[in-house]
Amino acid sequence: MVKRVLIIGGYGNFGSFICKKLARESDLQLIVAGRSRGKAENLIAGLDAVNRPEAAAFDINSGLPESLAALKPDIVIHTSGPFQAQDYHVAKACIAQGCHYIDLADGRAFVGGITVLDEAARKKSVLVVSGASSVPCLTVALVDHYRGAFERLEKLDYGITTAQKTNRGLATTAAILSYTGKPFPTLIDGQMQNVYGWQGLRLRKYPELGWRLLGNCDVPDLALFPKRYPDLKTVRFYAGLEIPFIHLSLWGLSWLVRLGLIRRLEKAAPLLLKASFLFDWLGSANSAFHMNLSGKGKDGSDKSIAFALTARSGDGPYIPCMPAVLMAKKLAGGQTTTTGAQPCVGLITLDEYLGALSGLDISWTPLE
Repeated sequence: MVKRVLIIGGYGNFGSFICKKLARESDLQLIVAGRSRGKAENLIAGLDAVNRPEAAAFDINSGLPESLAALKPDIVIHTSGPFQAQDYHVAKACIAQGCHYIDLADGRAFVGGITVLDEAARKKSVLVVSGASSVPCLTVALVDHYRGAFERLEKLDYGITTAQKTNRGLATTAAILSYTGKPFPTLIDGQMQNVYGWQGLRLRKYPELGWRLLGNCDVPDLALFPKRYPDLKTVRFYAGLEIPFIHLSLWGLSWLVRLGLIRRLEKAAPLLLKASFLFDWLGSANSAFHMNLSGKGKDGSDKSIAFALTARSGDGPYIPCMPAVLMAKKLAGGQTTTTGAQPCVGLITLDEYLGALSGLDISWTPLE
């Protein structure tokens, strides 16, 4: 039976990648939606879809229950961020409609708090998944995969460096700016301590890419991991921009926020996003991810494992999009019967995740 999948923000940055991946699934029919019907129609015109896709126009903040009732989706994928400023009204509307819900949220409080909808989702026999993205889905899959090699896993140090020449949207920019220069707690040496967004400046050398700058980044993992992995003493996550001038400029702005000279940097998101495109000629289409896991091995000695992933040819955005793709396919194919509301942890294995990336210009190397 063909399942109807509604992608909210389907013609946007991440939504378009998801549409391209799901269009070839014979048991799925896509509904590409956003506030602009014209943009949705343009997107579906370029899809090589097995089942004829539909275009829809609505605003998630006005008349959403009526729109869902009219479209009758089986699965909803919500890509329209930033989620840091949203509540759960979209997920609640999906529960009321009786359809599964998946989002790509990276907001720490948003993803971690989704469990408040667990009872309601179970009563309607639907699955509500938040954070179906690189964090926490890929990062949890990595830790779960390698955790068995340790007697005690004590430290995680990991991060993402983005490509300059890649599609980037206003929502992602606003999400980053929302915590730039602001304090957030992370586990360091066994204690929750405040660090500041985009500070903690550091350099890391990535395979094929060379040296990249990184800074503190607030993600759901920082709240979820200490509970999921109680032996951890330190969890540090960083993110970085390819062009050093842009990264250092944002680092400088973070100090203005920290000192109270700027209150809400996210208001400048449209201007800063537009300015960033002026530097595309200096960059590449290559991005990367790394994770270093360390602790005590089975023999009691120090042990560490390093995982590195490199994305070329602008294929990096497929990485955060893949959990939503995999979850939609699992739900449509009856491969999961899980119901309730939860962050996207423990639902996708590392082998499934990396297998879905095959065929793209993406490679990875686990080094023990």
